[in-house]
Amino acid sequence: MAIFLDTGDVDEIERFLRMGLVRGVTTNPTILLRDGVHGGLPAIAERARAIAKLIAPWPLSVEVTTAEPAMIRDQARTIASWADNMVVKVTVHGPEGELAPLEVVHELETRHGIRVNVTAMMSAQQAFLAAMAGASYVSIFGGRVNNMGYNACGEITKLRALLDRFGLRGQIIVGSTREVLNVVEWLEAGAHIVTVVPELLRGMLVHPYSKETVRQFLRDAAESEGRRPEDRPVRPEDRPAR
Repeated sequence: MAIFLDTGDVDEIERFLRMGLVRGVTTNPTILLRDGVHGGLPAIAERARAIAKLIAPWPLSVEVTTAEPAMIRDQARTIASWADNMVVKVTVHGPEGELAPLEVVHELETRHGIRVNVTAMMSAQQAFLAAMAGASYVSIFGGRVNNMGYNACGEITKLRALLDRFGLRGQIIVGSTREVLNVVEWLEAGAHIVTVVPELLRGMLVHPYSKETVRQFLRDAAESEGRRPEDRPVRPEDRPAR
């Protein structure tokens, strides 16, 4: 699966789909609010359906907006009904450490056939337990782990070894990606998927030395054809934004 785009911006998703780089999309209430989704669950539903249709059959993760167990169940069923490729995000525990969310995760996966992405985890032990509960995806916030003074790679490697050893089907998603370096090192450490914001994906692709090399190629090609480099046709997408 490799890379999921962490955004609610349809234009950005379309851009990277055209490049063949998107294997899924993840969102959360913070991302959707930042990307202009206001109006609660109805507004989230409208944006989610549009994204799900755009990326199908790749998965789209949408998070519940409550920590109350009964409401998590209700919202999860609602979210799952929006499209066949929906995945419901549920936090590993409540805001004060309440354990009920993981009980709901187990119920959703084993009784209702709803795929769940357990999120907001900071350690291999949390993610291992979420995988034991039946979660389809277990999300570690690698950037925040690093900010706490630990190396997320160690947690990812330990977790992947545990999942493989005990035959657990949960796939490791590592998010909270802060640097281009994180993507490859986390995949190398054992993550199945790393989530990236559009700006970071652009940073992975565009390299200053590549730009310099392309410019040199174009200068030399222009010279060999007896024209100035600035005479080359300018495509609309190359024009500076106004």
